[in-house]
Amino acid sequence: MDRRNALLLLGLSLPAAQAPGQSIRTKAPDGKPARRTLIIGAGLSGLAAAQALQAAGEDVVVIEARGRIGGRIWTSTLWPETPLDLGASWIHGVRGNPLTKVADRIGAARWVTEYDRSVIYDASGQPLDETAGERLEKLDGQLWKRIRQAQDRDPDVSVRSLAESLAKNSEERRFVNFLLSGGIEQEYAGSADRLSAHWFDSAKEFRGDDALFAEGFHVITRHLAEGLRIETEQVVQEVHWQETPVRVVTRKSTFTGDRIVITLPLGVLQAGSVQFVPDLPATKRAAIAALGMGVLNKCYLRFPRVFWPDDVDWLEYVSEKHGEWTEWVSLARAAGKPVLLGFNAATQGRALEALPDRQIVADAMRTLRRIFGSGIPDPTGHQITRWASDPFARGSYSYTPIGATPRSRRELARPVDGRLFFAGEATDADYHATAHGAYLSGRRVAEEVIKS
Repeated sequence: MDRRNALLLLGLSLPAAQAPGQSIRTKAPDGKPARRTLIIGAGLSGLAAAQALQAAGEDVVVIEARGRIGGRIWTSTLWPETPLDLGASWIHGVRGNPLTKVADRIGAARWVTEYDRSVIYDASGQPLDETAGERLEKLDGQLWKRIRQAQDRDPDVSVRSLAESLAKNSEERRFVNFLLSGGIEQEYAGSADRLSAHWFDSAKEFRGDDALFAEGFHVITRHLAEGLRIETEQVVQEVHWQETPVRVVTRKSTFTGDRIVITLPLGVLQAGSVQFVPDLPATKRAAIAALGMGVLNKCYLRFPRVFWPDDVDWLEYVSEKHGEWTEWVSLARAAGKPVLLGFNAATQGRALEALPDRQIVADAMRTLRRIFGSGIPDPTGHQITRWASDPFARGSYSYTPIGATPRSRRELARPVDGRLFFAGEATDADYHATAHGAYLSGRRVAEEVIKS
């Protein structure tokens, strides 16, 4: 499928026919050729930046390696009656969230999931009784007390190190691992062995419910992409940022312009698959190296019927093995679908990527049958992500390991010589690791470009 047909299928408008990299420019209000900004990446941050720049009269070209837009916003329509988000799923905290405003503007239908609608199952498969629940709650309080105390003193340590002496027996060890996996690793995507006790939870939060998109998160990226010039299947190899004009070299084409906006995921920057000519400043390279790229993988299982409690949204499991199928989301109540979503994060999430789908599904079903019995039906379908193996992502979202601080993110976001600009969730010191953080970073970088 060629680019024109692919974009039309996505419902995106196309500019007049032109060759990739061709330097036909739009006009500024004064009639002169508009300055051209090359944006690398058609994810949420790149599209937000492009939309804002184009609205300000700038000439914008978005260069995207994939054959689709969205980046880590990726809605699967494999099951047409049930669109599923393989990347970001929720608007986290709908009150005051900029994505809520976008969703309201386009009339996007949403479903709310509630953390209070949850049940925790022990390794035996039984719901935790009141006594066990009290022990778990006590350990949770002790863990967070240690974390808060550690945040007030130096040196920085890992979150895992603060939990090492909490457990006094095998049950408490399972509980501690459950708290680290379900409450921290699943949230922040990094291993508790690496997460900075000082800074892992430093991001701000919006209040209110968490909302899923009934038609998938791609309703947002499709809206933001309307009217933009987007060059898909253009894998960037080199960024020449001190030349005049600046140049972006892909496997197929060369694009020229006046400024470049980099929205590559942190994992791609760390992999070094894009060469910067000349090399980035040492402070920028240090910030890239200091931050961590986390993993949160998804396993959707569709069943012929709902066999789990249909009035809960979250099914949690205190596994014998750290991080193994600790968190499940049910789409039965919120969306009316017989679908369970299992998460695997950090080290466990990376390890599963090497396994074939059938083995991952079988492993998930062993856990579900331990909880709900051997008589539950086999799934009629599955969809599984492998974000760490994706060459255009190299992970799910960033986290703050020992050795990094919020200053690392601010340095990553800092423009270079008024020619090279940076956006993406990893660059947002306040709302990193979120879709709204990516969006806000795109709006922020658009302002920087306009003022340059």
